[in-house]
Amino acid sequence: MRRGSKKSSSSAATASAGAEQVNEKQNRKRKGVSTNLTSRKAQRGPTKAVSKEVERIDQFFYTYADNSSGMIDPEGIETLCSHLEVPHTDVRILMLAWKMGCEKQGYFTLDEWRAGLKALRADSISKLKKAFPELVQEVTRPSNFQDFYIYAFRYCLTEDKKKCIEIPVACELLNLVLGLQFRPQVDKLNNYLKYQNDYKVINMDQWMGFIRFCNEINFPSLDNYDSDLAWPLILDNFVEWLRENKN
Repeated sequence: MRRGSKKSSSSAATASAGAEQVNEKQNRKRKGVSTNLTSRKAQRGPTKAVSKEVERIDQFFYTYADNSSGMIDPEGIETLCSHLEVPHTDVRILMLAWKMGCEKQGYFTLDEWRAGLKALRADSISKLKKAFPELVQEVTRPSNFQDFYIYAFRYCLTEDKKKCIEIPVACELLNLVLGLQFRPQVDKLNNYLKYQNDYKVINMDQWMGFIRFCNEINFPSLDNYDSDLAWPLILDNFVEWLRENKN
């Protein structure tokens, strides 16, 4: 009887240990399931939020897009500007095009719109208005400004394979892009460009010369301008014109 009792006790202990192992495995399994569910929920949450944001940005786009082209065309941009309460010639619209990476002047595609407005966290007119000061700060940082300056020139090349912009366009663009930081230089440069007869168009090399001139040359003294330092000829002529008309 004692032996039977020991065997029974041993069997009970074994069963109990086995049950504990099963319970432990089940607990681990439950924890794993719980962890996986939590992980999935965490992944779904941001994804759903992002998709909702993109959906709102898309709805915002189609408020201004032309149904036939599927793009925001010049008319749509003018409507957008009126809702933003800025003229379509405002430099902030050019900055917005830069932020979106727009390739064709006067047209915003859906992909461009998504990229730019997602970065600005703007899915409505009110949010886009609020984003403008931050956008201006971003563009005017030295690390970004030259890229914006080059983009502005290329954005105005309205035809494929075109490499130059007309003088009136260049003057307007200089006002927009450089006028904020270098108003005295830009005013003089525009006066020269409008009244000289040697140049009808501006190329990229000349365009880059303008910003180099504004950044490097003491104005209005011009005392550190050296024509031997490989300036574009148009800048040599401009400086000569300035010196002749100094008074």
